[in-house]
Amino acid sequence: MKAVVNAPICPLMSAPRHDCELADEALYGMVLEVLEQTTPGYWKVRTHYRYEGYAPVSCLCIGDDTAEKWAALPKKVILHKNTCDVMHHPKVQSWPYITLPTGAVVAVTAPPETDPKTGEPSGWQEVELVDGSEGYVRGSWLDTYYDKPIDLPEEELRQRLVDTAMLYRRTHYRWGGKSPLGIDCSGLVSMSYLLNGIVIWRDASIREGFPVHAIELKDAKAGDLLFFPGHVAMYMGDGRYIHSTGKAGSDGVTFNSLDPDAPDFRADLKEQLTGVGSIF
Repeated sequence: MKAVVNAPICPLMSAPRHDCELADEALYGMVLEVLEQTTPGYWKVRTHYRYEGYAPVSCLCIGDDTAEKWAALPKKVILHKNTCDVMHHPKVQSWPYITLPTGAVVAVTAPPETDPKTGEPSGWQEVELVDGSEGYVRGSWLDTYYDKPIDLPEEELRQRLVDTAMLYRRTHYRWGGKSPLGIDCSGLVSMSYLLNGIVIWRDASIREGFPVHAIELKDAKAGDLLFFPGHVAMYMGDGRYIHSTGKAGSDGVTFNSLDPDAPDFRADLKEQLTGVGSIF
């Protein structure tokens, strides 16, 4: 059975209760596979990138028909703002129906709104939500939803991966998080790939069956991944990398260098580098 996330952020817990480790987060509009229905209030689910956890049933619209209908609709992704208010009416004086984070998905089934007086574009876009409700967002906050890898030349794709990771700068660290409300190391790199239609393993390791493969550090280029014990970062080129860290003083998405002469060099990470991965 399938279910669709109907909350801005659906926590995927490591056990069927709220007072345990957060394993992951599923974002609004994601379609999940229901694996077990045995625990009242929490059901075990699997994401399309093969990560599993226990989701609060209150965050889901459940049913194969609902999921199939939603999957068939044309989509856009929230990308150009950290959060996006979906309004009841196409005006700023309206009230928000729901507030969605970067990475959330909405259905776009109507052309952009126009000003009824001038006929010019109003900047508003009508969207459909998981439960069938209709609302309005600023069209400039939306971008292409990729459900398969984006087709770009390698150098352009590498830079796009880095640029996508940069969207999360200044986000604080949250274990298991993957939105601008809080993100961890593997959440940062996996979302940077996922927003470009590329599914990699959500944890800080190279896993068989996913496209990341081991390479030498000397061959690393922008968009490749640096692996440390229990940690992963995205290489930006010239020895620099972006990552989300719980280290005191950084406490979230930050930049560091592999160069010992750089002011932001982190010796503890350079000394523990266990591998480098690439999809290229």
